[in-house]
Amino acid sequence: MQTETQCAIAVRGLEKRFNGRAVVQGLNLEVRAGEIFGLVGPDGAGKTTTLRMLAGILPADAGEMELAGVDVVRHPERAKKFLSYMPQRFGLYEDLTVDENIHFYAELFGVRAAERAVRGDQLLKAAGMQEFRKRRAGQLSGGMKQKLGLVCALIHHPRVVLLVEPTTGVDPVSRRDFWRILYELLAEGVAILLSTAYLDEAERCHRVALLHEGRLLFSDAPDALKKRMPEAIYSIESRDPRTVRILLEGQKGISGMVVHGDALRVVVGDAQLGLDALQAQLKQAGASVGLITQVEPTMEDLFVNAVMAEGSHHG
Repeated sequence: MQTETQCAIAVRGLEKRFNGRAVVQGLNLEVRAGEIFGLVGPDGAGKTTTLRMLAGILPADAGEMELAGVDVVRHPERAKKFLSYMPQRFGLYEDLTVDENIHFYAELFGVRAAERAVRGDQLLKAAGMQEFRKRRAGQLSGGMKQKLGLVCALIHHPRVVLLVEPTTGVDPVSRRDFWRILYELLAEGVAILLSTAYLDEAERCHRVALLHEGRLLFSDAPDALKKRMPEAIYSIESRDPRTVRILLEGQKGISGMVVHGDALRVVVGDAQLGLDALQAQLKQAGASVGLITQVEPTMEDLFVNAVMAEGSHHG
């Protein structure tokens, strides 16, 4: 495997089965120091299982894992010194204040009082939570609880951070604060591996990997992945995009459709089917539409297309 300066997380041939069913299959991943890497995919894709194996919570059935140069399979306890794992529900003590929770986790990780004070101030400022230091954790909003969980998870300067869908159900302001903290960590050379259900968040990652049924479909920078998509995407404005979708179902050359607000995004797999042909199909189907424009693919377009293609290969 690569040296830890190049590669903070290295996974080779990772496998996990539950009741005979493969949940993670032959997974290979590398995450560099100073990088945010996103795991995306539908429910049951193997994202959380992968993170739990890396954290040493679940044993792997096969494969190799290294965190900060430490073999997780052979030395899980040694690896835990360098990592912070934050599940979707972080274990805050609701009857303790914000400061008391930070103190507790600092003690747990062996952080000295002076360092705890400096680090705690830095993280609380980034989280926008300095004025809530004396508030009990149980009285915080869901978004603030997640931010406090992250502060506690980072109090000991981990070199690797593993996050399970950290912003699911979190308000937009807290999501923004959360991401600001993550970006500030990169200057420390921290490697961040997170799973997310939000494809707009995948755009914020340096690289992303799409998992589907435990397999890695592809991995690259978001812009590089979008350039790989051979299909054209058209946005069709309509007062009733769902009806337009029904009218277009089964039409030749269309490989996917997703409703986005007042528009229907249509993936055109056949290069011959251009704007004129699409307009002709809509007219023939009797659809009432507004402006039709070709648009850049989003991560959602890319992932929906990839999962559909994967399904057709295995169908």
